[in-house]
Amino acid sequence: MKILSVLLNLLILLTTLAYGEDQYKFDLSETEKKPYHFGGYAEFKPVAFWPNTNATQYKLNYYKRDPGGNTEEYNAKLQFEGSYEKEAARLYFKTNTDYKNSYFGESEHSNLYEGYASLKPSASLKVDAGKRTFKWGKGYAWNPVAFIDRPKDPNDPELALEGYIVVSADYIKSFEGPLKTISFTPVLFPVYDHINDNFGQSNNLNFAGKLYFLFYDTDIDLIVFTGGSKTTRYGLDFSRNITTNLEVHGEFAYTRDYQKNFIDSNGNSYLSEYDARSYLLGLRYLTAIYTTYIFEYYHNAAGFTEGEMKNYNSFIDKGYQSYLSTGKDTLLQKAANLTTNTYGMPNPMSSYLYLRISQQEPFDILYFTPAITGIWNLDDKSMTISPEMLYTRFTNWELRLKAMFLMGGKYSEFGEKQNDYRLEFRVGYYF
Repeated sequence: MKILSVLLNLLILLTTLAYGEDQYKFDLSETEKKPYHFGGYAEFKPVAFWPNTNATQYKLNYYKRDPGGNTEEYNAKLQFEGSYEKEAARLYFKTNTDYKNSYFGESEHSNLYEGYASLKPSASLKVDAGKRTFKWGKGYAWNPVAFIDRPKDPNDPELALEGYIVVSADYIKSFEGPLKTISFTPVLFPVYDHINDNFGQSNNLNFAGKLYFLFYDTDIDLIVFTGGSKTTRYGLDFSRNITTNLEVHGEFAYTRDYQKNFIDSNGNSYLSEYDARSYLLGLRYLTAIYTTYIFEYYHNAAGFTEGEMKNYNSFIDKGYQSYLSTGKDTLLQKAANLTTNTYGMPNPMSSYLYLRISQQEPFDILYFTPAITGIWNLDDKSMTISPEMLYTRFTNWELRLKAMFLMGGKYSEFGEKQNDYRLEFRVGYYF
């Protein structure tokens, strides 16, 4: 297979480069703090897919095409980041370029992920203006209280995300006693034409805020978002180390007047409005032999029910049968539009379990970390299992081999994905 030869050649190249480096250079000037920083990340990721030709998502995406069995995809990523500091001022930026070569053709997309200016007039106060991310919430795979961040991909939650254009401040103060630290982060969040216009309704200046406490060694955040672009929402999160190797965390989000759009099996649209209460509970445990367990339960009150997801998949089947008999794809086009904005979002249903187990350097194999991740949809009992192997022997290089297996019954979330399983090899270099 073509992808295997690419992987083999790439491994040979990386080994040659790594052993050709002089790993014992020392430059005294590198220990001096410079006012500027520049670095980045480059990645090459080939992927092989084994399709599920009976799945509704396969029918929706390939009804006019015939990929002919397994398909391959080649991805590349290039990120640059840099900063410059002078006295109380700092400038920071991060760019991202994604390239994809797949069965559907080639595509390239470049964007500014973050780019903002900071002013720190005192040790307690900092003001930022520009495009940035906030990473609110304590969850690993999901963050229901991250009201002003883009949603994570639970299959790869550590990926960098694009920010929004805001004006924000951070004020922090320390105390003696049970309440050790308090901080306040107010955020002005504009949504206008060409400014955060994919966030919500335009022509609104929104407000978000986070109040943080370190109380009896427990991290606590109180969060709010209000404005015309989205309905008002309130959040609470916490994190606490029960022991040196056991941490528990949780989040609760309350969204007023949430509006959920859904369809029946005939494609008729409906709107339901209600107050949505979402929450997450999780823990992180590190054993004496450096095995890490991350476990989370997530309830998304804004998600679709099992019946609503079945109706959506049933509608795709009806649209596909209509296309076969009439040659018209009107129903499938409607289903595709719904997929882009609602049903196709990562984990769009209401109840999930997440478990990740990783083992650092098993059997004394240095620089090697295997892991396995599972996501279980509690509503329809479908699931994904993702084993992986990470190798970091070479300075600044990261090699990861990861597979994903999707399992579920008819009209379930993961059972109707367009692939049964996939295999990817990620080669990353930090500079």
